[in-house]
Amino acid sequence: MVQGSVQNAFSLGQTRNFGIIAHINAGKTTTSERMLFLSGVTNRMGEVDHGASTMDWMPQEQERGITITAASTDFAWHDHRCNLIDLPGHVDFTVEVERSLRVLDGAVAIFCASRGVQSQSETVWRQADRYKIPRIAFINKCDRQGANPEQTVKTIRERLRANPIVLQLPHSLEDDFDGLIDLIHFKSRHWDESSSGKSFEDSEIPEALKAEATLARDTMLEALAEVDDSLMSKYLSEAPLSPDEIKQALRRATLAMRAVPVVLGAAKQNQGIQNLLDAVVDFLPSPTDLEPSVGVNPVNNEPEVRAQSTEARASALAFKVMHDADLGQLTYVRVYSGKIRTGDKLLNSSKNRLENVQQLVKMHADASKRIDELQAGDIAAVIGLTNTSTGDTLCDASSPIVFKSIKFPKPVMRLALEMSDLDGRKQLVLALRALESEDPTFEVIEDELSGQIIVQGMGELHLDVIVDRLKTDFRLEPTVGRPQVAYLSTATDSSEALVVHDYFSTTGPKKQSATVAVEITPAEFESGIKTIFDKKCELSKKFAKSIKQGLRDAFNEGMSGCRATGFICRVTRAEITEADDQTLLFKFAALKAGREALNRSKPMILEPLMHVEVVTPDDSVGDVMNDLSARRGKITGIEARSGVQVVSCLVPLEEMFGYSTDLRSRTKGRATYSMEFIKYESVKKEIEEKFLNI
Repeated sequence: MVQGSVQNAFSLGQTRNFGIIAHINAGKTTTSERMLFLSGVTNRMGEVDHGASTMDWMPQEQERGITITAASTDFAWHDHRCNLIDLPGHVDFTVEVERSLRVLDGAVAIFCASRGVQSQSETVWRQADRYKIPRIAFINKCDRQGANPEQTVKTIRERLRANPIVLQLPHSLEDDFDGLIDLIHFKSRHWDESSSGKSFEDSEIPEALKAEATLARDTMLEALAEVDDSLMSKYLSEAPLSPDEIKQALRRATLAMRAVPVVLGAAKQNQGIQNLLDAVVDFLPSPTDLEPSVGVNPVNNEPEVRAQSTEARASALAFKVMHDADLGQLTYVRVYSGKIRTGDKLLNSSKNRLENVQQLVKMHADASKRIDELQAGDIAAVIGLTNTSTGDTLCDASSPIVFKSIKFPKPVMRLALEMSDLDGRKQLVLALRALESEDPTFEVIEDELSGQIIVQGMGELHLDVIVDRLKTDFRLEPTVGRPQVAYLSTATDSSEALVVHDYFSTTGPKKQSATVAVEITPAEFESGIKTIFDKKCELSKKFAKSIKQGLRDAFNEGMSGCRATGFICRVTRAEITEADDQTLLFKFAALKAGREALNRSKPMILEPLMHVEVVTPDDSVGDVMNDLSARRGKITGIEARSGVQVVSCLVPLEEMFGYSTDLRSRTKGRATYSMEFIKYESVKKEIEEKFLNI
């Protein structure tokens, strides 16, 4: 049961906007559930394993026991307002991590005490680095077999190149884990199991652990003195340091990203969560600790600075769009300055369109609470925005600003979907377009030649969830093809083409024709395709749109079905005779010109390359490596961990179909793997010949 959300009763300095990031199954959602329970937002502890998590509210999440969509909530802790976003750990849903980190001020990175830094841990850590987000680390599952926090700290230092400063020691580990030693206050803490971890008792450190605790505290202070000049002189003089002085120095070091405070616990047993919440309040930044937000004034293209203050003109970034069955379209925003009220008219400065704020709601996972006002530092949802997409800036029309948008990876896998009748096809397209507006890594392509609808996503699980949502949310049952790799094609040389498309009419002028000439110039692959018109092509918007549509169809078709990208297409000539349907004639001429120019550009086929990490027992490592090599894999590293070997490899996605079953067979079910997209690269000659029919 949800008790309600936190009102604007706290200052900006008392606000913490943070997310929880980690590898899949490290315990993110369980930790979030414990935070809500301890802060009084919920009166029971949601359990991921039982499909009863508050934050994992989607049926697809509850069935699979994983987080798919970033869920937001808020709660109060020690006179502070905490806006929390629980982020997915599976690589297929990295879009949720990317867009959430764009608007968060801090993060809690969770690591499994027995597995340390895993592949997706590195991915989300790099994402947080890119946005310069201060972090604290929570080493979870200290009650698990093989728990080794010391080794986990070592992997944080070595693999993430971070500076972890350990603030706690466990009394014991694995099944005997029952408490911690707080090195800042130099006290021992035990949790009361009968209170579901709500109650705890602080006491003196046991004599048997005092020597180890003293050494660990000295190590903590030495590491902190190295990154905080204010503490250094007092530490060198061996003057006593109070807990407040230590915490203030840790906060300075964390905000400057010179240190990562490390706390321990076991979220499932609800042990260590109070310490983690204290660390969020003590060490993570408030909006007032951050630099002013910098954007661009769209009127003069000059840099624009907006102070993170309720007194400044309103500005916000839309970081997520979602369709709710009851509320309609929800646009999640982070307010950077000023206030936004119900009934306001805001400028979408990214599109130069005015938007109406019909309602404002605070979200607790899928539950909502209406509010009248948002202010700087708030994260909430707006109802009524019809033209706003992920990454758009909303602001006061009298003081326009455009913030930097969000960059997303390209989809790497595709499916063909079909419906049995025309009405069903129309419904399917509408449903897919709605899902596409929510997820920037999901694309829908209507193939006019085959009549198929092609959808593209980040992996098999991503597309599986999309198909499942079509069934559960939209009551549609499409015929689904087999997953295929989303190969791409690109131009490697400049080319040009001129096409005259003739049409012989039975009603108007007998011969009708349209002429379209285009030039293709290679560009950065990540830039996509930019279509521009020469000034001498004096066309109405209607005709220019038809030509763009024809070119878009040609480039979506690409080379041998591999969608084209990575070049500039310039329309150098566009002429037409009197015709029955001039727009259609232009479209067909542009389609042919686009195809011809692409064929002449010495096209190259690109395939997605994946980073694969396999955790395998020692006696199976040779077999695993041989199999990866046979899959065109390139081994990039082998790391020994407690009882296992971690094999890192770069493998083309095409070779990874069915790998889960093969790996289980080779290792008798004892090995696991994770996979993430790295980049597109050119395919080998023999594979390219298959596509280009050379």
